Amino acid sequence: MYELQSYSRFMERIYFDNAATTAMDPIVLEAMMPYFTDKFGNPSSIYSYGRESKMAIEQARKSVAKLLNANPGEIFFTSGGTESSNTAITAAVYDLGCKHIISSRIEHHATLHTVELWNHRHGIKLSFVKLDEKGHVDLEDLRRLLETSEERCLVSLMHANNEIGNLLPIDAVGNLCKEFDAIFHCDTVQTVGHYPISLRDTPVHFITGAGHKFHGPKGVGILYVNENVTIKPLLNGGGQERNMRAGTENLYGIVGFARALELAMERYAEDSQYIEELKQYMAQQLQQQVPGVRFNGDYKGRSLYTVLNVAFPKSEKSEMILFNLDMAGICVSGGSACSSGANAGSHVINAINSDPNVVPVRFSFSRHNTRAEVDAVIEKVKESI
Repeated sequence: MYELQSYSRFMERIYFDNAATTAMDPIVLEAMMPYFTDKFGNPSSIYSYGRESKMAIEQARKSVAKLLNANPGEIFFTSGGTESSNTAITAAVYDLGCKHIISSRIEHHATLHTVELWNHRHGIKLSFVKLDEKGHVDLEDLRRLLETSEERCLVSLMHANNEIGNLLPIDAVGNLCKEFDAIFHCDTVQTVGHYPISLRDTPVHFITGAGHKFHGPKGVGILYVNENVTIKPLLNGGGQERNMRAGTENLYGIVGFARALELAMERYAEDSQYIEELKQYMAQQLQQQVPGVRFNGDYKGRSLYTVLNVAFPKSEKSEMILFNLDMAGICVSGGSACSSGANAGSHVINAINSDPNVVPVRFSFSRHNTRAEVDAVIEKVKESI
């Protein structure tokens, strides 16, 4: 038993689940450390410790706003993407008069479960836009839903799908929403920190972000609220975040979020090219070495460069592939980490692929991954199926 535990503890692991979370950059941790120790004041306090902390938060807000080409007053710090999406959806219904929600069946559960709750518990009309064979939103069907709606609509669609990587044409959707006076909430958790985003030039009312998706800390995110809409807070209490989000601020998390976003944007050109090449290399090698392999989503087209969702032929061995890869020290997933305990399979794959004879596995990459790791994973995959 001791030998097994020792081996497991020191076994070198390969991490290919960066869509779930990324390793924090040491430079980000370095920026955060003073706020764990010396600069620990409550930002709401009026003395020097508090003013120092408040200044750090406002500097972080300015940095994030500049990187996203937004006004600092449009950026609110939250606990992450789930809180941000819940706030946006709730505000659209309560404060902005939306009585009809249009979403898709492949949204992250932070959105999907929230819109279903409003439908089931409060009677808000809910429609799901059609998807094409690759999982992209059908824009003509979206137009039809908006045109025929008798109530003001909230359109809630994610920018990049966290399981299959498909990218939404965010400007086209935003312009459709503008044409029909609809509110547009876009879950951008997988794209903030991975793509340059100019919010002044993007027709969207709400976007979301989470620090741990781009080598920042967990437990901190943002909600962008366009300056042309006015909403009430989801959490009530103190006057933090300009009376929009009660609760003592996650000071070191906010500092870390801003620093991680700065680094991600500085490295975007280099990292995105490297990771895309790594993804396509893995896809090519899988096609050459694993008979019958296919891919879910539009992996060669309008797709997130960090995600590759592979459909392996189903067999007694391949059904155990996640377990076998884990035992070999290889970290991958069958879908969203938030649903890893579910036994019904991925709701995203079920929505776009009714083939019961495949086993989906998501590989997701960061700048820390290498071709040597890809080769090692493919060898283990071949053994596992």
